Amino acid sequence: MANSAQARKRARQNLRQRSLNATQRSAMRTSVKRFLKTLGGSDVEAARSAYQNATSLIDRAAAKHLHHRNRAARLKRRLNARLNAFSQSA
Repeated sequence: MANSAQARKRARQNLRQRSLNATQRSAMRTSVKRFLKTLGGSDVEAARSAYQNATSLIDRAAAKHLHHRNRAARLKRRLNARLNAFSQSA
């Protein structure tokens, strides 16, 4: 365990940051799942709106280094491909 005052403070900061990171990561995952769920319906505009929300949260997570920027780009590209396929079939 942390012995110095500096190490104890750093441990407190790490706990708080880990909690905030978990919240952000969870929100991103939820938005992606919400987008994928809208693809099961027939409303293209709802899917587009959910896609915009998901990409916004993905970008925010990448900016805060919760995910690597290449992983964020890859995820957005895959979601966009699914949206395009969905909008062409509808």
